Amino acid sequence: MFIVKTLKATVFGLYGYMKFTKSAFQEHAKNFKPEDMQVQMEGKNCIVTGANSGIGFATAEGLASRGATVYMVCRNKERGEAALTKIHSITGNKNVYLEVCDISSVNGVKSFASRFSSKNVPVHVLVNNAGVLEANRVITPEGYELSFATNVLGTYTLTELMLPLLEKAAPDARVITVSSGGMYTSPLTTDLQFSGDKFDGVVQYARNKRVQIALTEKWAEMYKDKGVGFYSMHPGWAETPGVAKSLPDFSKSFEGKLRSSEEGADTVVWLALQPKEKLVCGAFYFDRAEAPKHLPLTGTKNSHSAIDSIIEKLRSFAGLE
Repeated sequence: MFIVKTLKATVFGLYGYMKFTKSAFQEHAKNFKPEDMQVQMEGKNCIVTGANSGIGFATAEGLASRGATVYMVCRNKERGEAALTKIHSITGNKNVYLEVCDISSVNGVKSFASRFSSKNVPVHVLVNNAGVLEANRVITPEGYELSFATNVLGTYTLTELMLPLLEKAAPDARVITVSSGGMYTSPLTTDLQFSGDKFDGVVQYARNKRVQIALTEKWAEMYKDKGVGFYSMHPGWAETPGVAKSLPDFSKSFEGKLRSSEEGADTVVWLALQPKEKLVCGAFYFDRAEAPKHLPLTGTKNSHSAIDSIIEKLRSFAGLE
């Protein structure tokens, strides 16, 4: 087991060092097409979760700067209001609004979805960005492990409840889920809340992010006739408040080598702007290109067959019919 873990970590570490850093982004950017980002989004409604800082903020700013109507979903009202004011000032776009919701709460997500659905507006883009890497086992008031509740259960519940509004924007609607390269180290598992005695926040985060990749595949299959596209992406190793808080040693050791929040958000914005004919529904993207979902020697390739049983659990936890 130790040898397998070491091998996985080595493969991922080498791959990440070559692909996920700031210098790698700068190298990949040499092949980017500037015209891909010269698209305006007036009249399009976008929801971005976890939008008060980091990649979520950079995504909301990128969409707002192109004229989109943006709804920033934030857990903390004060930080959300500060971020909203900043985006108004930077972009001059006043069609940017704050929605307060804790994605880790199923009841909170349901309440937000009900409020938002009453607007009866089409949702062209849903960005599932809110996430957490918690080092210790924390149980939410609803009884779920916090990382799972935020990264998986809340994200799943929100996406399912937003489907009717996404369908209103068909065939141009899309859901973009911000995953992580950490998922390369973890196969899909039905142990959603980390039942082991010794909780490992990094492993749990990787498991959560693998679920997001498999969910995106399954959504693409389930809703292929709804006119809604589903995509997941990896932002690379970015210097964000979340990374600094959750992985301080990693952040310190890679100081000066990490991507900016804007570089991390680049592919999210790119996915929101591209014509759907150019994209592969259910695919995983990195630096404006489709990327592999599995790395050699990591033992993840045949694990996605567990997604059906996972979805059954999620529907039950969320109380969805």
